[in-house]
Amino acid sequence: MIKVDNLSYSFPQKELYNNISFTLEDGQHCAFIGTNGSGKSTLIDIIMDPEKYMFEGELEMSPNCRIGYVSQFSQLDKTKEITVFEYIGEKFIKLQNEITSICTEMETSSDIDSLLEKYQQTLDAFDAINGDDFENNINKNLNLANLIKYKDQMISELSGGEFKLIQVIKEMLNSPDLIIMDEPDVFLDFENLNALRDLINSRIGTMLIITHNRYILNHCFNKILHLENMELQEFDGGYIDYNFSLLQTKIELQELAATDNEEVERNEKLIKKLRFRATEDTDPARGKSLNSRVKILERLEKRRIKTPFVDIKQPNITLVRLGEMEETIALKVNDYSVAFDEMLLENVNFEIKSTDKVAIVGSNGTGKTTLLQEIFKNNHASIELTEQVEVAYLSQLQGTTLNESNTIVEEFFDAGFNTYDEIISYISNYGFEGEIVNQKIGSLSGGEKNILQLAKISASKATLLLLDEPTSHLDTYSQIALEKAIENYKGAILMISHDFYSIVNCMDYVLIIEDKTIRKMSMRKFRKMIYASHFDRDYLETEQKKKLVETKIELALKATDFTLAKVLSEELEELIKLL
Repeated sequence: MIKVDNLSYSFPQKELYNNISFTLEDGQHCAFIGTNGSGKSTLIDIIMDPEKYMFEGELEMSPNCRIGYVSQFSQLDKTKEITVFEYIGEKFIKLQNEITSICTEMETSSDIDSLLEKYQQTLDAFDAINGDDFENNINKNLNLANLIKYKDQMISELSGGEFKLIQVIKEMLNSPDLIIMDEPDVFLDFENLNALRDLINSRIGTMLIITHNRYILNHCFNKILHLENMELQEFDGGYIDYNFSLLQTKIELQELAATDNEEVERNEKLIKKLRFRATEDTDPARGKSLNSRVKILERLEKRRIKTPFVDIKQPNITLVRLGEMEETIALKVNDYSVAFDEMLLENVNFEIKSTDKVAIVGSNGTGKTTLLQEIFKNNHASIELTEQVEVAYLSQLQGTTLNESNTIVEEFFDAGFNTYDEIISYISNYGFEGEIVNQKIGSLSGGEKNILQLAKISASKATLLLLDEPTSHLDTYSQIALEKAIENYKGAILMISHDFYSIVNCMDYVLIIEDKTIRKMSMRKFRKMIYASHFDRDYLETEQKKKLVETKIELALKATDFTLAKVLSEELEELIKLL
């Protein structure tokens, strides 16, 4: 369906791809992965509109290939006064109305031939998207996503997560040859994440999906494209197998690289000795021996195993608080209520200590973000922050905390940094190096913007962090770096998240929203509830063990202990069988 051959493309600030090639065949469900800012969304844009981009190489697509697209940043239009059914069926209803209009016109027109031709074209378009059965297909997909209850609800009343799923259903029912989705999982709660999984797996046709969601990656794909360091790897198979294959490759390549390094070092020492002797002895044989050894070293350098593709740079995310603080109450919420068209939260009470790490969990549209915003503003009678508490806020709407017309450097001058060198030194830890520092924030990827928010939060040295979906848009390497930073942070954190992994890895307990109120839940009970409602039995425990073994392998490789790495990879293989 798609064939890309030796494609190269660059921005003024950086090169994105260097001679990448891949194919996407009919019926494949392909996950497109890679670190933040590696150019995944740009490659999607090139596929969607190749005429707009000046790239080198070849891009071939099936003739008349119809593409359906779900955008990363699509916003709900609150002014759109149509129902969910009307929104999904927009194309069907339009064609149906055109057919009815042509039939009515035929009753009085003398130009029957041209109307018959128009009628046939419209009917063909209607048949191409399976129009005869569209109402039944809408109901079937809404049932599959557990959204049938919203069928007659106004589209403007949906939460962001619900709207994302409705978009997915709409694109699927329009029967394109290829569906492209850019992070469709962002902001989905646990229930909606399972619905997305079911929708993806129900489609027979070809799909290309950018995602960093570990659960979706493990359950939905039979092909992987991995874009990294301007190169692309192509793998036919599932994500779990791909990850294992990468780790095996890394062990093999690093072992070969270590052998190469030893041989290079041995020859460098020999050359050093021969040069020293050549200065004391003019025997021509010594000069020949030296030249011969230099040529051997040059050949070794040429064929030297390069750093493995899988050696990916992880951002050094740190979260710092100012000074030490005795454990005290940092935040009290008393009889808090919030309503829009209807009551979302009513008479909510909780408190957070100065070292607590707490996740707020609830379905899409239950008032979590509103609560976090009210705490940050600190002007609500029901919310009390302890006097010495300094608050920092990460927003899922990144434009509210970042000035997107600023360059990265300008943003940190605005944040209180004094010199250019100070800014460059600081933000390099977060992966922002070279020309990208002078790039407008608005042109960055969603993940890069979130890492930038985290860098600003850390620089503020706040004692209470309010994090609204901090792992959204982050690649898996950045997610793991953030989890480590949260674990090491000495202050209080209140985090909205639908990322089960981050919650169980970092949080002390959960505040769960149910029936318009909030109750405290231990991590043990929360795990049990999630297992029962959303995941296969033992899946998450096995996934955690797998991650632990992968970390041990990485540490063994850092210590060049290849024997231990190989033993651990056998243990990892057994865990993968369970998944």
